[in-house]
Amino acid sequence: MRFRRAPRPTPFEQTARKRAAFLRKQRRERDSLPLFSSQIAAEQHGVAQEMSRRAQQWTQTEQIWRDQRASRWREARDRLFRLRKPFRDVVRLLWRTCPYPADPASFADFLHQIAVGQIDPHRPPWIYHEQVTARVTPNPTTFDEAFRKIGQRKVNGGPKTTSADEYTFCGNLGAGILFLISRVRLIEPNESFYTCSNHRLRDSHVGRSGHWVEIIVRGDCTDHELALIERLARAADSRPVLVRRAS
Repeated sequence: MRFRRAPRPTPFEQTARKRAAFLRKQRRERDSLPLFSSQIAAEQHGVAQEMSRRAQQWTQTEQIWRDQRASRWREARDRLFRLRKPFRDVVRLLWRTCPYPADPASFADFLHQIAVGQIDPHRPPWIYHEQVTARVTPNPTTFDEAFRKIGQRKVNGGPKTTSADEYTFCGNLGAGILFLISRVRLIEPNESFYTCSNHRLRDSHVGRSGHWVEIIVRGDCTDHELALIERLARAADSRPVLVRRAS
């Protein structure tokens, strides 16, 4: 919500309180110097003249204030229109929604802060921008530390003894997010799959000796990262592990 300036006071109006206050002021001036009270009284003007003077002074002061305000608005607008149009449109839209008071001093300061880089028009400080940072593990020591499981499905489409689980992992070793597809392969066609719980890399695994694990890496993966993934996967699984990039 924009903070608008407070409304200007109404034109000067003389009241009984103002006249009484002026008369008390004159009396205090006379009482402060009793020996010269007559001379002071002779130099004092009447209350009607004072009220007229104040009304005229208010009009003059108000006009001066309006002239100064208009001049500062013109200066700020001239500075705005010196910006290139695409950027100027962004700044104008931002000014309409910012919490600054709608006066030329605030507008001039607003443009100055943009010029010196304290306000980014595309990410203003009065709007919350969530910092999104990727979960990066540059030097993992275990497979579980580097990657977390995000998916699981049955492959081969057969019964429990002829099908296995395919797992999907994701992680970021520093160069970007990677997706790993882990599958258990049969060395011998007549082998079978069954479930076991004593495995770290997968929740179900092949418990016989005639199987190996294939891990397919999707994403921009360097040779160093590929070798690191293979080393971590082999340390987490007692079976042979082969890691390759997705073709």
